[in-house]
Amino acid sequence: MATKLPRDYQDYRKTLPLRRRTAIMFMDSGGARGRVAARSQAGLMRGVREMDRAEHWEHVYGARQATQVSWYAPHLERSIAMIRTAADVSAEIIDVGGGASTLVDDLLALGCTKVSVLDVSTAALAVARERLGAQAGMVTWIAGDVTSMRLPTEAYDVWHDRAVFHFLTEPADRRAYVDLAAASVKPGGHAILAAFSLEGPSRCSGLDVVRYNAENLSRELAPAFALKQETPESHRTPSGAEQKLIYCLFERTSGAG
Repeated sequence: MATKLPRDYQDYRKTLPLRRRTAIMFMDSGGARGRVAARSQAGLMRGVREMDRAEHWEHVYGARQATQVSWYAPHLERSIAMIRTAADVSAEIIDVGGGASTLVDDLLALGCTKVSVLDVSTAALAVARERLGAQAGMVTWIAGDVTSMRLPTEAYDVWHDRAVFHFLTEPADRRAYVDLAAASVKPGGHAILAAFSLEGPSRCSGLDVVRYNAENLSRELAPAFALKQETPESHRTPSGAEQKLIYCLFERTSGAG
């Protein structure tokens, strides 16, 4: 019997280059080829998720100004407070999903000199770079998908993520994220994650999310990271809606990723 693919996957393959589309058609065939395809389907599906994710966020930042997206805030006071708890201005800091966020502006204003911003959307990164002007040259800008890319090993003192992790609804994507964080954060370094709390929205920007409390977020990051601090946060969107989040500060332990 032919390997049946999800409808959204079949629709999406029509937009792919011929070489990739041919590989996906191979998955649809039956017999021995179908059995081989079944074993590789998970890997191809993950690749499509990554491509979908990049295209989705490029569309978001192409359709709306950075100050109009629901997660926009002029300043991320809670993030700044946790970063200052975890490290000083000499720390290597990476803002995962930072995109057009103003966090990088405030970190530079505090005197931080080793800041990296990672985002899947090149459009979002372009907004921040244009806003910073000449100061943009002080920042390392990284375009990529955190579930599939590589970063330098044990390079960062602080890993900051406000509102990326809760978009990872597939367990394999969450594991890839945690493995990358564990590999790239220095021993004794810290990870700061802010995600929608159990009282937060179940969807954002047209996508499903996973909601967390400190306990289940800790389970996702264990044993590589140990919870040190948790704080609830209420975010007011530009449209005036309230979104509940949980901020958690973790320390990199000796546990495996």
